[in-house]
Amino acid sequence: MKQPTVKSRNHFKKKLLLFLAPPLLLTTVFLYLQLETLTLFFKIQCTANRAPDLATITGSGSNNDVVDRLRASATFLPLKDTREGADTWFISTLNDTSEPEGEARNLQFPSVASSGRLLCMAVPSGRDGTKNSYALAWRDALPLDAELRPGLTFLSETFYDHSNLWHGLTALVPLVSWHARKGCIGAQPARWAFFHHAELRSGMSGWLMSLAEAATGAGVDVEKFSGSIPVCFEDAVVFRRNLAGMSMERLLATFDFMRCKARAKCGVVSRSVANGTDSVAVRVTILFRRGGRSFKNETAVERVFQKECARVAGCKLTTAQSGNLTFCDQVRLLSETDVLISAHGAQMTNLVFMDRNSSIMEFYPMGWRQRAAGGQFVFRWMASRAGMQHEGSWWDPAGDPCPDGNPDIFSCYKNRQIGMDEAYFSQFAAKVFNATMERKMGIAGDASAQARGQEGTCQYS
Repeated sequence: MKQPTVKSRNHFKKKLLLFLAPPLLLTTVFLYLQLETLTLFFKIQCTANRAPDLATITGSGSNNDVVDRLRASATFLPLKDTREGADTWFISTLNDTSEPEGEARNLQFPSVASSGRLLCMAVPSGRDGTKNSYALAWRDALPLDAELRPGLTFLSETFYDHSNLWHGLTALVPLVSWHARKGCIGAQPARWAFFHHAELRSGMSGWLMSLAEAATGAGVDVEKFSGSIPVCFEDAVVFRRNLAGMSMERLLATFDFMRCKARAKCGVVSRSVANGTDSVAVRVTILFRRGGRSFKNETAVERVFQKECARVAGCKLTTAQSGNLTFCDQVRLLSETDVLISAHGAQMTNLVFMDRNSSIMEFYPMGWRQRAAGGQFVFRWMASRAGMQHEGSWWDPAGDPCPDGNPDIFSCYKNRQIGMDEAYFSQFAAKVFNATMERKMGIAGDASAQARGQEGTCQYS
């Protein structure tokens, strides 16, 4: 076989180099561009949490062309994205996280997830969330005519209603937890923004506003926005799933913190500490309500429970109309209550001001057990999350049926008055009052438990 000559081998090498040169050159250019892109990316990522200025990113303080391009890149998307599920339609392009583990899921701006960009919103509508929009923008390249809001903003989106005490409280708790975990320093909100289905809301109920002020130590300044003019927030934390992701440990700690802060705001001091009274006394409160779901005969109800209270040494019964009490009146009353007796309704939200392990007895009109589904158990859930004992419920079995052809049977029953079963009420009360006495005697013998109940500072663990 004829061997290739030196000349033929050199010719082959030249042809091979000519063949490989273009791909090698393209690969080199590609790797260079990738390296440049990654360098810029990591510059952005390393400064994301402090919303870097554009000079840091571009290496130039006068690169107006870059600023204009970044300003134009802020794309506004519908705040209510109807293509997504109900739990993600608010700012649907970003995933929320629970950090640290056990905290409610939230979004923070600026952050690594937002590449250091601020949250901007244009909110012209309080009726149609699809007409409201959001965008992410660099602090030095905000959208044209945008207004910058300094400080920290709390944003809350709820599927339900901020004015309802139960639903509003489930929206408030995650924000208070976030504030308390940060140690309060630098975590006081400068303003709040409230949304329902991405529609702007004007705030919460007065009771919830008072609790928010007590818990955060700052007034609740509600953002009104400026119509179609974009508003950008220097710092913002967004909760859009209420309690989702929150552990029981975190819930208990947050309710403890809110209870302590509310008592401090209202100047509540434990009566047993202030006056040296017997800490074993069983304090029972009947919290009446007017109108729908009120007791038909309040006097008879009070008489039954007073009779059973008299059978327990040191038991004292107090009655009050919830509509006659200010926020601090309610805090004081429930802070001195071991057993709360009340009809199902908003006034029961005050149970959060009772000491841990206190007891709740709940009453319903006819029709609730059959028609109200899971919503009738909201205060049972709240009691558990706040560290209370929900001792049980009584559903009135008596009442007239709804008229034939009524299209909404539950509405027919919802706000009826509640009757009474003297034998059952007596048995129910005797069981709860005696159990409460035994529990309090155990606590009185535990010096460490007494010391925890008398702590003057509001700590969050």
